Amino acid sequence: MRKLVYYVGASIDGYIAGPDGQSDFFPFGGEKQDAEYSEWVNARYPETVPTVMRPQAGLVGAPNQRFDTVVMGLGSYQPALNQGIPSPYKHMRQYVVSSSLGHAPDPAVTVIGDPLGLVRSLKKEKGKDIWLCGGGRLAGSVLTELDELIVKSYPVVAGGGTPMFDGPFDPTRFSVTTRESFANDVTITWLKADR
Repeated sequence: MRKLVYYVGASIDGYIAGPDGQSDFFPFGGEKQDAEYSEWVNARYPETVPTVMRPQAGLVGAPNQRFDTVVMGLGSYQPALNQGIPSPYKHMRQYVVSSSLGHAPDPAVTVIGDPLGLVRSLKKEKGKDIWLCGGGRLAGSVLTELDELIVKSYPVVAGGGTPMFDGPFDPTRFSVTTRESFANDVTITWLKADR
């Protein structure tokens, strides 16, 4: 069965974005360190690079390695819309979970209001894994369906903003399977659900 994987970047204190959705506070190190880190990550998860940024990342025509479907909340989708990009991941099936968006501004994007129903249905299909792109409220609402976490931890304390998980108190165990450290002080941790 396909896995639902929350692949996300977070601050030391667990925030995936600032109070206004900003993510430019995440440090990447010097130019060489950033390039090495980006090259390593993009080689493993090229499909997580938005379509419009793929040419500058050298990923035009790169096949999807891990995911063929992306599920995101409105907060994760809105920055692309604000830039006039209604289909940010044209190389994948795209779902936006929202009760307020109404209809999709692009036929390649499906808007849905029931995240649990969507995820359970997608997991029964054949294909590559499903990328839960964010945000925190959506992640909290599908916590029981998460199979794996891939957390890029950046060496910065945000102090506030969008938490990685936003939901009721519900301690849920995950086990670390792998961890990588990079010269720019970013660590990536892979965790699987204990169930």
